[in-house]
Amino acid sequence: MVESKAKIIGNIDKLSAKNAAWVMPLILSCFMSGMISMVNMLLNVGFIEHFWTKWWSAWMLSWAIAYPIVLIALPVVRRLTAVFVNMPK
Repeated sequence: MVESKAKIIGNIDKLSAKNAAWVMPLILSCFMSGMISMVNMLLNVGFIEHFWTKWWSAWMLSWAIAYPIVLIALPVVRRLTAVFVNMPK
């Protein structure tokens, strides 16, 4: 009997656990850059005509910058966290 793999949607297999090191920052940077760019646009220009298309463009640029920064900063943040938190080995 063949063991079936866990699926995301349809026939797409889930990634292995070793991919979490880049998937989690990808999702985190997506949410954070999206929310921050939207709040900044609303505060600076308000809800103007074509807001959503302008925001989408700003978000994609923000995300392209945020993702590599998160990948670089994450090890530093983990070390700083360990200064304040008793981390399990």
